[in-house]
Amino acid sequence: MNVHSVGKVSFVATTKREDILQAALQLFTDRGFDATTVPMIAESANVGAGTIYRYFENKEVLLNSLFQECAERFFQTVTHGFPASGTVRQQFHHIFVQTIHFAKGNREAFSFIDSHLNPRLLDEKSLKSFESGMNFIRDFLVQGQEQGIISPLPPNALISIFYGALVKLFETIRAEVLEETDELLAGVEECCWNAIRVH
Repeated sequence: MNVHSVGKVSFVATTKREDILQAALQLFTDRGFDATTVPMIAESANVGAGTIYRYFENKEVLLNSLFQECAERFFQTVTHGFPASGTVRQQFHHIFVQTIHFAKGNREAFSFIDSHLNPRLLDEKSLKSFESGMNFIRDFLVQGQEQGIISPLPPNALISIFYGALVKLFETIRAEVLEETDELLAGVEECCWNAIRVH
């Protein structure tokens, strides 16, 4: 399984800002935005609450900064080394494997992106950053449809079928309800491919 490695979403403890982002990622993922308070983030990051406000105007700005960084890393991983001249099946394999690679190395970030993809929480810049990344996948699907290989369903429906399946799969693995194995992931990839291709 060829995996192109791109930087992990890891806010290494070198600056207070990165400490805050790492703490926020953990708390937002575990508790959700509404149940997480700035004092909780400050305590987890081992900084004063006032320090957080020196870097982020409020909790909403912190959330959006974190979302944009996680989404950017995710789509960098998915697009890195994309086989533009490959077959549609090879291109799907790349997208699938790179998504798996990101999810395995960044379980919290992968879960955070999905659980906080909400217009109530995200500003226009965050929503656009996610949409621009998803447009790459939509373009791949449309090109596959033009070649008669991908199902003519709307691209957003096809994304829901395979991206939604991966999100749920890793939720289940994270909850230790399912054991992650190479055989499992290979089988899921084949199921997802069969679900979106023309039969």
